[in-house]
Amino acid sequence: MSPKRAKKRAAEGSSNVFSMFDQTQIQEFKEAFTVIDQNRDGIISKDDLAGTFAAVGRMNVKGDELDAMIKEAPGPINFTVFLTMFGEKLKGGFWADVIMAAFKILDHDGKGSLKKAFLEEMLTTQCDRFTPEEMKNLWAAFPPDVAGNVDYKNICYVITHGEEKEGE
Repeated sequence: MSPKRAKKRAAEGSSNVFSMFDQTQIQEFKEAFTVIDQNRDGIISKDDLAGTFAAVGRMNVKGDELDAMIKEAPGPINFTVFLTMFGEKLKGGFWADVIMAAFKILDHDGKGSLKKAFLEEMLTTQCDRFTPEEMKNLWAAFPPDVAGNVDYKNICYVITHGEEKEGE
């Protein structure tokens, strides 16, 4: 293949991933990428992942777990590769697993629930921040129990399926 044709093919490959998402989604992925790229060099590294886990309170992530995450990419994880990886995962319909895994990272005790105050703080201070109105709607749809805990499994289900499970 000629160098000119290879460049054209590479450009087509990267432009396809951008066409999979609308501009709002791309911006949200960019914000997530920026949060993970802790040293701001444009590449997500093992150290960036370790720092991201530490920032959410998970200090016991093993090096081999981080290595496995990095090895999922075909090369250095720049924004285009990051977006491509998400695009490929989306084709497989993996959102429920990703969202559940994100909640589990925050669930240090593994109880299947999070304190309302903690979840509200995270949602109103990190990345794409929830507004007071969005928080009000969330708590109306998913009220915490009497101890102030929120069962995140139902929230995950509604996010990925669009409606509550019967009987919940």
